[in-house]
Amino acid sequence: NIRYFKDYGEYNINGHSVFIIGGAYSVDKYYRLGRGIPWFSDEQPSDEIKASVEKKLDELNWDIDFVLSHTCPAKYIPVEAFLPGLSQDEVDRSTEDWLDSIEDKLSYISWYCGHWHTDRTVYYDKKRYCFM
Repeated sequence: NIRYFKDYGEYNINGHSVFIIGGAYSVDKYYRLGRGIPWFSDEQPSDEIKASVEKKLDELNWDIDFVLSHTCPAKYIPVEAFLPGLSQDEVDRSTEDWLDSIEDKLSYISWYCGHWHTDRTVYYDKKRYCFM
């Protein structure tokens, strides 16, 4: 029962519209690079992918049942999940900022993300936002 999805796109799962948005900045980028551990330069959505996502959401009238994203919109960043001793000054939050602009326009029931490795649910404006 495992499904693999592209980095972004709309899917119909059990009669529900589901939108996938992948990508996030790796806070362990320099740790990986310094030890020869794989790191991917295209880990965050490119401007082309962002434009494609927004075009597809335009076609859907910005109305979707569920969103599955790797990271979260900036307004929901769980600061309690920050790694201790890791300065946040160098962390690129451009994907989270972009997702903020998506979330502001989007009508949805629930949004799920996993990047932050925490378990928390936020209720906001009759919407449910879940970290897993």
